[in-house]
Amino acid sequence: MLSNMFELNDLQTLKEKAAKIKIVFTDNDGVLTDTGVYYSERGEELKRFSIRDGMGVERLRKFAGVDTGIISGEMSASLQKRAEKLHITVLYLGIKDKKNCMNDVLQKLNMAWENVAYIGDDYNDLEMLQLCGLSACPQDAMPVIKEKVDYVANAPGGFGAFRDFAEMIIYINNNFNFIY
Repeated sequence: MLSNMFELNDLQTLKEKAAKIKIVFTDNDGVLTDTGVYYSERGEELKRFSIRDGMGVERLRKFAGVDTGIISGEMSASLQKRAEKLHITVLYLGIKDKKNCMNDVLQKLNMAWENVAYIGDDYNDLEMLQLCGLSACPQDAMPVIKEKVDYVANAPGGFGAFRDFAEMIIYINNNFNFIY
């Protein structure tokens, strides 16, 4: 899987970074969703989420011992419902200053930045991507974001990008073996 995409030294670097990860944080819009939102006269009504991404959350817990958190600049009832369904308890909505929020979270969880993997897609994620221990973005992320991350998912946002990142972490942490 990954050996076709990376040089051997890149794989070693990814392995070193992935071994330190205890939690994967994700942005919502553009990562867990396809950036689309449906509005009615009542406001935001629907966002599309991938079932495959949900399985990625479950598999990270089961096969890598890695938890998942969501940090979003939006206040989204649909995201809150999705997090509840996936048993994601580390959920922060309406966060404009993600770095300060994450510093507080890391203190509460007794973790360091190197223990955090983060997947984001746009300029508002750049600081988080640069601070975390392992960074990723969806295939359709903004070009500047794609240039800055450790891993570019094969899937676009809302169509399995989070799952792709989760599987990469599981694969690397299991000595480059697929886990079923």
